[in-house]
Amino acid sequence: MEPGGGTEPGGGCFLYYAYGSNLLRERLLLSNPSAALCAVARLQDFKLEFGHHQGRTSSVWHGGTATIVQSPGDEVWGIVWKMNASNLSSLDKQEGVEDGIYVPIEVHVHTQAGKVLTCRSYQMKDYVCGPPSPQYKKVICMGAKQNGLPTDYQNKLEAIETNSYAGSVPIMEKIEAAIKTKKINSA
Repeated sequence: MEPGGGTEPGGGCFLYYAYGSNLLRERLLLSNPSAALCAVARLQDFKLEFGHHQGRTSSVWHGGTATIVQSPGDEVWGIVWKMNASNLSSLDKQEGVEDGIYVPIEVHVHTQAGKVLTCRSYQMKDYVCGPPSPQYKKVICMGAKQNGLPTDYQNKLEAIETNSYAGSVPIMEKIEAAIKTKKINSA
């Protein structure tokens, strides 16, 4: 593998393919400070779905959360983040791996430069389809915009129906605070 091509032995890094709330840099960095943007990439023959693990609504997002399911002919766009191996456990924890909500999977994604990268991603197990909260959808759309995902894909995300949840979402407040802090620092 050429240098910078991802997971060289001893490099202590791995590639993570994000397609949901972790499209947004500030969301991912809350618990995974090593994440660095690697590429915008497309996952072929999968589609994006939202669901409740075992029929239970996410206590973090108050609605369905994103997952990817095999679907010939469809595609999902997302971000490849290069991460330090030391963040693997915090990422797994964020994705609810130990609770059996998501399982790590290996995916092969195509970058806009035409490279194929092998990445870690996550798939929800045992879920019932259900719409996301407006707050969760907003984070995904903000992330898609922040990283310049294709416009037609952004439009598809904008069109997702939500459950109209209007209560408080503490993690959303954390993310918005992180975005504000960044604006102040870069001013």
